[in-house]
Amino acid sequence: MSGNNGNDDRLIELDVTHPVWDRFFWVAPLVLVGTVEEDGAFDLAPKHMAMPMSWQNYFGFVCAPRHGTYANARREGGFAVSWPTPGQLVQTSLAAAPRQDGKKPTLAAFPLRAAESVPGAVVPGASLQMECELDRIIDDFGDNSLIVGRVIAARGRESVLRDPDTDDAELIRAAPLLAYLHPGRLAFVAETQAFPFPRGMRK
Repeated sequence: MSGNNGNDDRLIELDVTHPVWDRFFWVAPLVLVGTVEEDGAFDLAPKHMAMPMSWQNYFGFVCAPRHGTYANARREGGFAVSWPTPGQLVQTSLAAAPRQDGKKPTLAAFPLRAAESVPGAVVPGASLQMECELDRIIDDFGDNSLIVGRVIAARGRESVLRDPDTDDAELIRAAPLLAYLHPGRLAFVAETQAFPFPRGMRK
């Protein structure tokens, strides 16, 4: 099969009896969801199926019911979300390590801090932090569920917050975004351009 050089417009039928998401690359955010275990310890899990759930302050992520994050968020009624910086990539990778005897020893690499408003944990040094009260859990997306929270507190480093006196492109260039390219790759987003919205478009 030849690579796509910009002139190859052939479409290849995908087998939808299996999940299609590993057959091509797609861009997603990369966040760390911090919850509280039943014994009061912190848990941290990287998520990339994660995004705002509306133009209002709702945030959701996909998680499997067998995971500790799901049980913790349901039991405690909340969770926190941290956006790691490119400099926190190694720590973010360690957060994906499997549990051993019900614990994640790799979390010792994180100086986690308790969220202020919900049962959860945030990552100091992250570019953004959000604290969410659990709003709803929607089960049965196959083996997965959608966990949605209402954002009741948020904070961000000054270097990543938009300002009318700062050009958006320069802001992103100075503070690149860490993105996950599923499956198994990442990117540092630094060069961007304005989207050509049509006149009169509204949210």
